[in-house]
Amino acid sequence: MESEQLQQFLYDMLLARAFEERAAEEYTQGHIAGFLHLYPGEEAVAVGTIRAAEPSDYIVSTYREHVHALIRDIEPKKIMAELYGKRTGISRGMGGSMHLFDKEHRFMGGYAIVGETFPIATGIGYSIAYRHLPEAVLCYFGDGAVNQGTFHESLNMAALWKLPILFICENNHYQIGTEIHRHSAVVDVYKRAASYAIPAEQVNGMNVEDVYHHTKSALAHIRAGGGPYLLEFQTYRYRGHSMADPGTYRPPAEVRAYSGLDPIVLATRELTRHTHLVSATPPFDTDVIQQHIEQGYQAGHWQVADVETMKAQIQQILDDAVAFAQSSPSLTMDEAIQLVNQNHAHEGLI
Repeated sequence: MESEQLQQFLYDMLLARAFEERAAEEYTQGHIAGFLHLYPGEEAVAVGTIRAAEPSDYIVSTYREHVHALIRDIEPKKIMAELYGKRTGISRGMGGSMHLFDKEHRFMGGYAIVGETFPIATGIGYSIAYRHLPEAVLCYFGDGAVNQGTFHESLNMAALWKLPILFICENNHYQIGTEIHRHSAVVDVYKRAASYAIPAEQVNGMNVEDVYHHTKSALAHIRAGGGPYLLEFQTYRYRGHSMADPGTYRPPAEVRAYSGLDPIVLATRELTRHTHLVSATPPFDTDVIQQHIEQGYQAGHWQVADVETMKAQIQQILDDAVAFAQSSPSLTMDEAIQLVNQNHAHEGLI
């Protein structure tokens, strides 16, 4: 893989991690209200899948969707303003953390109901197939959604009608606080697709290159008219289910083990190997993203200026996003009522 693309992946994941940690900070300070479900640890899945897709493809995400929106190139300031509940947010402040939506980028929403992404993606996929368009739908869900009836109903219809849907399971092994082997008789999610004659694979979701290549291959299958595909990405979230969850139900040794598989560390190591810059993985604190990649690269081997430029750009982007959110106006009650009643019976895809 080209060094430029690896650098893009690294930048994407650093931005994603930094945005989420900054959102946690703003939440703790009382600037963000409601539920806040964060993504640290799962960055390789969002980056690898969305960078493998085309701008014309649709994305249907869950309530843990900030990073999906970021990688879809939606402006960070608009996402942060939405978390703040401001008028300048991408959902006009009416959606908040769990309901980001941007029609222009074909980002068809985050959905708070577990399993809700399946029927939405199926409807979009049917629309694409009906019009014979060369597009696809990326449908995200967690391991906790696979026991919902919508999962089975949607996979059955998608297979029957050969809909262009890529079902993407972000398997972080915990349905809120319940480990997968306690809530699911079949812990290998990809095996469930066989019931509907849908090809499926289980992939290392902590390695962005693996994610990217498997997604490219699956989308090629879909675009060739092969019908739906399911990818189960084995990943892990370093935080609890939400900001209200300390995650104490997980053994500390387990968290430490998965921290050693941090996708940003792996991406950095791969970039290093491809560019022959240093012989060892640079130090990196997996818990404090603001540090990104610590100082101390061997002089003359790693392109320190490039990494520092990334860090500076990301910090400025986040500072600007927070400043934009803080200075943006809130919705008035009249505006909120108008938005609630807007566009009834005129919804449609672009």
